[in-house]
Amino acid sequence: MVDQQQYYYATGRRKSAVARVRLYMERGPIVVNGKPAQEMYPVEALQKAISEPLKVAGVSSEYRVVAKVSGGGFAGQAGALRHGIARALCVANPEFRGPLKKAGLLTRDSRVKESKKYGLKKARKAPQYTKR
Repeated sequence: MVDQQQYYYATGRRKSAVARVRLYMERGPIVVNGKPAQEMYPVEALQKAISEPLKVAGVSSEYRVVAKVSGGGFAGQAGALRHGIARALCVANPEFRGPLKKAGLLTRDSRVKESKKYGLKKARKAPQYTKR
């Protein structure tokens, strides 16, 4: 099945997850890696995060979202998907930029896990100090 329909494309990122989002101008579900978003992310909080850009723009049921997400865990992937959908909406209609930016959906969340340092157990956790 090859889609020859026009779509709006954007990339979303969060932690080490990358979401490649296509926004089609028709009613339909949010499909992630070939599965419905509800099946892919069963946690309600993640489902709300994914659909937030569509609600803020006021177009909850006007677009069909098809996305491919790779890397990271559930929360990172959901955040990347949210970022990608918001950016794709801006490409589709530049008028959405104001409300999406005000809601903080266009900002890439740059927080990533700090790398481990040598001599330490984790990034900052040191082995227990012994005086003698």
